[in-house]
Amino acid sequence: MPYTSQYTPETLSRDELDQTSGPMVIEFGTNWCGFCKGAQAAIKVAMDNHPDIPHVKVEDGKGRRLGRTFGVKLWPSLIFLKDGEEMARVVRPDNREDIEDGLTKIL
Repeated sequence: MPYTSQYTPETLSRDELDQTSGPMVIEFGTNWCGFCKGAQAAIKVAMDNHPDIPHVKVEDGKGRRLGRTFGVKLWPSLIFLKDGEEMARVVRPDNREDIEDGLTKIL
C-alpha cells in the first residue's frame, strides 16, 4: 500500500492495530491542518520509497478516541508500528530523514 493522500475517519480500532503483523505507519492529522499539509511532501517521498509498508491516515480531533489511545497531541503525528507495537514516533516532521529513521526501525 503506497502513500495515502487523505485522512479518513477511524476505520481501525486500537485492538485491531495492536494485533497487526509486520510494519505499519499510522498518521494522525486532518485534511485542513496547515502543519499536516506542509509535511505531506516529505511523508510522500519517504513512503514512496517503501511501498510495501501500509500507510494509514487517521482523521483526528474532538470525539476521536484512537488518537487519544496513542497520546497524540500535535498533528501530524506518525506512529511506526511493528507487529502492533510502537517502535518510533515522529511529530510534525519537517524533513524526509526523520521519517526514514522511523521506517528503518520497523523494517
